[in-house]
Amino acid sequence: MPGFELFGSAERKEVEDVLESGVLMRYGFDGMRNGHWKAKALEAELQSALNTQYVQLVSSGTAAVSVALAAAGIGAGDEVIMPTFTFVASFEAIIMVGAIPVLVDIDDTLALDPSAVKKAISSKTKAIMVVQMCGSMGHMDALQEICSAYDLVLIEDACQAIGGTYKEKALGTIGHLGCFSFDFVKTITSGEGGAVVTNNKEFYVNADQYSDHGHDHVGNDRGAESHPILGYNFRISELHAAIGLAQIRRLPDFLAIQKKNYTMLRDALSKIPEVTFRTVPNGGEESYAILNFFLPDLETSRSVSKNLKEGGIDGCFHYFDNNWHYVRKWDHLKNVKSLYPVSKEIKEGLAYLETKTFDQSDHYIGRNISCLIKLSWTEAEVQARAHKMATIIKSSI
Repeated sequence: MPGFELFGSAERKEVEDVLESGVLMRYGFDGMRNGHWKAKALEAELQSALNTQYVQLVSSGTAAVSVALAAAGIGAGDEVIMPTFTFVASFEAIIMVGAIPVLVDIDDTLALDPSAVKKAISSKTKAIMVVQMCGSMGHMDALQEICSAYDLVLIEDACQAIGGTYKEKALGTIGHLGCFSFDFVKTITSGEGGAVVTNNKEFYVNADQYSDHGHDHVGNDRGAESHPILGYNFRISELHAAIGLAQIRRLPDFLAIQKKNYTMLRDALSKIPEVTFRTVPNGGEESYAILNFFLPDLETSRSVSKNLKEGGIDGCFHYFDNNWHYVRKWDHLKNVKSLYPVSKEIKEGLAYLETKTFDQSDHYIGRNISCLIKLSWTEAEVQARAHKMATIIKSSI
């Protein structure tokens, strides 16, 4: 990752089709299109690639999570269980629909700990959001069992994990709803964009309507469409969809490159006794977009992270001290800092964060380093990087 590293003639061709017709809107203007429907074509390609029944493109991964929550009927006062390790968009989307994010610990998969999830369930819990961070998955069987036992919706945020699988099912297609991001730094990029996927027709219809001001999209006359529900504008443009269309067709090649580069780096680091790797549940296969490894303790991880950066190894992150991806630095959430008043229910629902500690999450994130796997590296560059990383890590321990 990311896919922009290998932009070429395929992406240019799809974009030129859109510019030739002049239609940047995904809906309407049928007579001007010259047969070009890039968003529809990308949705069809994603259906095939992910083996899912329904795909609704939206404007971003954040929009995808927001639309998925709304499509499932999650709203005011409902609780959504989510992990301490994710991107801030997870709790932003939950709060946007009026629900309350309930943060729980992760385990050595770097995803939700099922035992922590069970302890957090209350009468207000309506959904569990598992975030497939850094290209791999949580314990999906256990999470599905919990959702079934408590009649909860399972939402998969697979924004960082396209191409990963669990028991031969694509990540993002295992829960009731799945979310993908195609922003500029994802394996498949459209610049900005995202998708909601589901096998539930009701959820799909809700997502289709909600993401376009409540339009029902019945018939060819956009002006005559009715509005069964309230909605918002989370539409993707034809230009963005065009880039994504070229990229999704290249996904198998991208995944093969990621796996090759990932494997060379992991093989080099696996020879260091103090280095261990995140747990991938049995039956799962990563997307190989990010290599995640554990070091013995927080102090060592901080030292290694600093030395990797000073040694010219870019793209490696120690998320324990990161403002965007880990609960420790989410003061704007803990203090409910909003430009507009949030509900009393949300404020009261977030009060637990004033005193809540996440020692188990600290244990794993404090020791973890995540390294991006680039598509543009040559084999010689990967080998040199692997040697340099191993040398720096050994000297830092």
